[in-house]
Amino acid sequence: MELDSILKIMDRFDRSQMTKFEYEVDGCKLILEAEKIQVAASAIQTVDTSVVQTNTNQANDSQPAKEEGTVVTSPLVGTFYAAKAEGEKPFVSVGDKVTKGQTIGIIEAMKLMNEIQAESDGTVAEIMVENEQLVEYGQPLVRLV
Repeated sequence: MELDSILKIMDRFDRSQMTKFEYEVDGCKLILEAEKIQVAASAIQTVDTSVVQTNTNQANDSQPAKEEGTVVTSPLVGTFYAAKAEGEKPFVSVGDKVTKGQTIGIIEAMKLMNEIQAESDGTVAEIMVENEQLVEYGQPLVRLV
């Protein structure tokens, strides 16, 4: 492994919510662990609780807001890209009609570009991540209706 590759991995690990990462190639093993992430997880749980309370209050005041449709989630940890290259048109935008199997984004993981495809036909109702955002396994990316 080259030093630049190791530094990039360490940087992405630091920006992620992962607590442990292991990687082995050609007999070289890299193990990264972080305790600080557990503290951040507690803060996130507190924020989530307030969001749930806000949504509950809104439901009592007016009609319940249901988010319908299919949510495409991240199949792996990596960096999300909305377009093939910087400056190019994004794969999808809110309001676009997509077909099952159409590419909606790319996730880069360990220098491999993985195309993320729509799981069903529909219209893009919401894009839930930003371009070049680090995403976790199972994180919602796009909602189709």
